[in-house]
Amino acid sequence: MPELPEVEALAAFLRADAVGRVLTRADLAAVQAIKTFDPPLSALGGLEITGAGRHGKFLDLDVSGLHLVVHLARAGWLHWRENLPTAPPKPGKGPLALRVHLDDGNGFDLTEQGTRKGLAIYVVRSPAEVPGIARLGPDALEVDLEAFAALMKGRSGQLKGALTDQTLLAGIGNAYSDEILHAARLSPFKGADKLKDDELVRLFEAVRGTLTDALERQVGQRAATMKGEKRSGLQVHARTGLPCPVCGDTVREVSFADTSLQYCPTCQTGGKPLADRRMSKLLR
Repeated sequence: MPELPEVEALAAFLRADAVGRVLTRADLAAVQAIKTFDPPLSALGGLEITGAGRHGKFLDLDVSGLHLVVHLARAGWLHWRENLPTAPPKPGKGPLALRVHLDDGNGFDLTEQGTRKGLAIYVVRSPAEVPGIARLGPDALEVDLEAFAALMKGRSGQLKGALTDQTLLAGIGNAYSDEILHAARLSPFKGADKLKDDELVRLFEAVRGTLTDALERQVGQRAATMKGEKRSGLQVHARTGLPCPVCGDTVREVSFADTSLQYCPTCQTGGKPLADRRMSKLLR
């Protein structure tokens, strides 16, 4: 899933390549992706793109006061295209959800792989009209230590869930929460409201450091290379069975119904493997 660094990098890419161009046409290929009807998607046609930004993990394209807001969900992505075909795409064919044409013949496709469709497209007069944006907590890179500590102390439940709760802290998803907890040397199952002062500082610094480092690597990349750049910087996420680059222990995994987390026992849990609920059920 694209998270804060990737979405911010996509916004920067669009600021460089799309802002100042006229959006001539937007072709919807996946009807289920559009979540609004007023203003209609067609209202964007003929308007100049005047800005591009981010709200948590939502990408926001300002089109002369109207906003094309996109949540890429788990398997969505933006692909920049040069010399787009003029013929409208056939609805329901392949991963294409939306094709945006610009006045210089270039543009971009929004796509989503897989059968579980979660990519969401909104055309609104204000980003605050998007329910997911209205519910966002403070941005993960804008909150200070005092506010961050208050958020954690007021949250019951495990750290993994606290970091990925967008209403508590906006922008962090499954991958970077694993990376942050590894950098902070904290168990994903530790209670958010049970952190000691030094642990709160470590976690705050890990949030800042991990996201800032990823953002610095991503900004300036072309959209086509961002996913590979993200993978190259990961220490534990999606590295089950590989050695931890910090201590050499084997990276472990805990699986859930539709997701998983990765961690290093030596760095994060005192050398003790966490119970994998899926495997525990199989072994009964």
